[in-house]
Amino acid sequence: MVGPDYKPPQYPVPQVWNSTTAIQPVALTNWWTKFNDAQLDSLIARAITTNLDLKLAESRVRQARATRGLAASGFWPGVDASGQYRRQSTGGEVPVTGDMYQAGLDAAWELDLFGGVRRGIEAADADVRASVENRRAVLITVAAEVALNYLNLRGYQQQLAIAQANIVAQERSAELTRQRFPAFASKLDVVNAEAQVATTRAALPVLESAARRTMFALGVLLAREPAALTAELETAAPLPVTPPEVPVGLPAELLRRRPDVRAAEAALHGATARIGVATADLFPKFSLTGNLGTSSDTGSGLVNWNNRFYSFGPTVAWNLFAAGRIRANIEAQNEAERQAWLTYQKTVLAALGDVEGALVAYVKEQQHRQALLAAVAANQEAVVLATRLYAEGHTDFLNVVAAQRALYSVQDALVQSERSVATNLIALYKALGGGWETEPPIPPRDNR
Repeated sequence: MVGPDYKPPQYPVPQVWNSTTAIQPVALTNWWTKFNDAQLDSLIARAITTNLDLKLAESRVRQARATRGLAASGFWPGVDASGQYRRQSTGGEVPVTGDMYQAGLDAAWELDLFGGVRRGIEAADADVRASVENRRAVLITVAAEVALNYLNLRGYQQQLAIAQANIVAQERSAELTRQRFPAFASKLDVVNAEAQVATTRAALPVLESAARRTMFALGVLLAREPAALTAELETAAPLPVTPPEVPVGLPAELLRRRPDVRAAEAALHGATARIGVATADLFPKFSLTGNLGTSSDTGSGLVNWNNRFYSFGPTVAWNLFAAGRIRANIEAQNEAERQAWLTYQKTVLAALGDVEGALVAYVKEQQHRQALLAAVAANQEAVVLATRLYAEGHTDFLNVVAAQRALYSVQDALVQSERSVATNLIALYKALGGGWETEPPIPPRDNR
């Protein structure tokens, strides 16, 4: 076969990740089950079977396979059947008019001596692999999007619960000031207490809106109307617990696992094979052709074997002059292969950057959460002390307001941090390219 033979790319990658020194065997199959949340598992399982982006990717795989069959058909002979009827007349003083019936078979088989057809099949095989990998990438994205929206929903619900709990505590403080007014509390204390309650209450509609919009997004991801999952998800539940350790493996493993990298490599293979397809046009094309049929002036004579005709023999065709078209096409395919190689490099670097960024975000957010845990404990103690001192008349109410405001702020920040830890972990799982290893088979085309 003419043209270059494909060689898998060798691209240098770091030996270890910069953001971690832990080297553990990677285990990313169905990573979402590590959150131990049955609701999350159910949502992702349903999305994998119904999501429209996945169905679109599956259709592209079937299309690529059909296109591969089209390319492979050029490797085999073609046979055409034909039939015709003509009424003809000769000129002259005595015109002769008659009927002519003809039926037959024409066959042609191009011998792929220089591998143009085989290179086309090779390119089509690479396209099939690329479409399969793209489908895997969509599967990972869908699972990650469902998990992200679900965790955001549970985070908003937790923020709502904290806001409502703080409203209860702040209303008790406001009632205390009203009871102490005017003997032991000023009008300013009463107004500050009521303002604190109103400010905290103002956060509720915003959080409720965010939670509802997240439910709508989950409905769309499952290919259902936006409000279809509202009844199922509106009951609040805690944020899923993140696993204590994340096995990230080695950078070299990433190139063998991430579907987008594998798809880019398949595209490079296809582009390399198409150089051979273009190069084959420089050489002659040899074919075996033949035809067999019968011809008669009557319709019934077509079945008379004595009226047969046939021909058989080799043919050769060589495009000796095409004004540089063939060589220009070869050059274009070489540049397409170069672009595929550059795209592969870019995809590898983006994959490495995704993992490094997700790793550092996950690690640093865990540290942030630990600091917030200590801050919550300290602020809870401050609220208790400030409330007691105010009730005993040893401090003014502004200290109570400040302590309650600080407590609510840090509790809300803690929930957001816990949600960020979980979402950063999902981003890490997605960056590592896991989750497709037990992908469901591609279903046959439906009739819709």
